Amino acid sequence: MIVVQNVHKRYRTRHGVGPWVLSGINLTIPKGVNIGLVGPNGAGKSTLLRLIGGIDYPDKGKIKRRCRVSWPMGQGGLEATLTGRQNAKFVCRVHGHQSDLADRLAFIQDFTELKDAFDKPVYTYSSGMRSRLQFGLSLAFDFDVYISDEVTAAGDAAFRKKAAQAFKSMAHKAGLIMVAHSEGTLKQFCQQGIWIHQGKAYWFDRIEDALKAYKDSTKK
Repeated sequence: MIVVQNVHKRYRTRHGVGPWVLSGINLTIPKGVNIGLVGPNGAGKSTLLRLIGGIDYPDKGKIKRRCRVSWPMGQGGLEATLTGRQNAKFVCRVHGHQSDLADRLAFIQDFTELKDAFDKPVYTYSSGMRSRLQFGLSLAFDFDVYISDEVTAAGDAAFRKKAAQAFKSMAHKAGLIMVAHSEGTLKQFCQQGIWIHQGKAYWFDRIEDALKAYKDSTKK
């Protein structure tokens, strides 16, 4: 379970402190559900994902994670001067997987299809290659909840198909919180929805109802 309590978030700009991106968010996210975040660009969907994933922090309020939550898939820090393999080794060790390190590295290299590039510095990678490595790193570990921000759009058509298959497999054993611009993708992977509107978050038991609320708001 993930509990979001009265969370507020805003960012500093060149002109000082910006407006609240999220204001007074309260959510209780059960374990084992697949949720899609919907709303226009700039609504705060990615911000909420980053807060839930623990790679950003609220200015007010708190987030309680009573389960293992991934970082946002396709994101996360990579050290550009290290190779893909060296980055993967570091992350494996941080997560306490020294004993099965070889198996996890083999999985990451195979899934990402980086081939020889796995042993080249990350600064030589294209943006798509970086996303594939970050996605593969996320899948290499067992989490109760996976977080995804447009990650199924990474790579070519073949890799997107592989990513979609991985998502389906993942959905059977863990929860998922995702952002995707494609309505079809949200309907394919998500049952519940959270609509982000004017800094607030609204829970819907059906993703279709969340999408309808968002669409209706654009007509006003």
